[in-house]
Amino acid sequence: MLDRFKPYLQLAPLSLVLLLFVAAPLMFVFIVSFFQSDGFDITPAFSFDNYRNVLTSGLTVQLYLKMAKFAVLTWAITLVLGFFIAYFLVFHVRNRTVAIGLFLVCTVPFWTSNVIRMISWLPMLGQHGVVNDTLMAVGVIDEPLRVLLYSDFAVVLAYVHLFTIFMIVPIFNAMSRIDRSLFEAARDAGAGRLETMLQVVLPLCRSGIALGSIFVITLVMGDFYVVKVMSGGGSASVVSAMYDSVSTLLFPQASASAVVLLVVLTALVALAGRFIDVRKELVQTR
Repeated sequence: MLDRFKPYLQLAPLSLVLLLFVAAPLMFVFIVSFFQSDGFDITPAFSFDNYRNVLTSGLTVQLYLKMAKFAVLTWAITLVLGFFIAYFLVFHVRNRTVAIGLFLVCTVPFWTSNVIRMISWLPMLGQHGVVNDTLMAVGVIDEPLRVLLYSDFAVVLAYVHLFTIFMIVPIFNAMSRIDRSLFEAARDAGAGRLETMLQVVLPLCRSGIALGSIFVITLVMGDFYVVKVMSGGGSASVVSAMYDSVSTLLFPQASASAVVLLVVLTALVALAGRFIDVRKELVQTR
């Protein structure tokens, strides 16, 4: 009798943690999103006004389009960097210990705070920063480039710096499971290095690419501090709009925005799941 319920007992602690710290807060946010607020008092009345205000706001559309642009640019750059860095570590570094050591070097920036790593770009990209001073010293430019800092370029650069590791790790994990005999078979079939990469390595890394893409896109869409600092206040994000609503005690409106963002991100993850079965891919690569 006890053996029958043993799996459920083993699952109970994790289920309880997820219920208390994930499901319950999300449900509370969902319920509050239907309340009404005048900036001072919150009335527990069922209303769709908050969702109507969020979905019909031109500012909300602009924020989503802006963050979608940042997410796509960051995803594309991190995908290229993550794929080739993982490819180098897995297939070009013969010594596995050295490969793991170099992989750990990629994680060294994470030994410090994200805020510190992001702010470290400010003296690098400023008008009198290291990059501009170096370019002027070698005669590449005559005057400082203003586009380097407090611009969309600076925002994307910071995102790439912060989130590339989230693309490297799953792709590295997927590549490390590829059977090396497939390369010999590809060479025997007359495939070159590029063709082998496109037809052997890339398809077998779909699970890692999918997971890395989900990580990067959700992190970018859920950010507000990077875009605020690196754009110099010239750009905003969906989450920063929520923060402003919370600052003005408009909790129901902020909750509605959070629910809408959660739905959008869930739809993106579901869309990725239609192109690739991540669970199946992970099982096949074991």
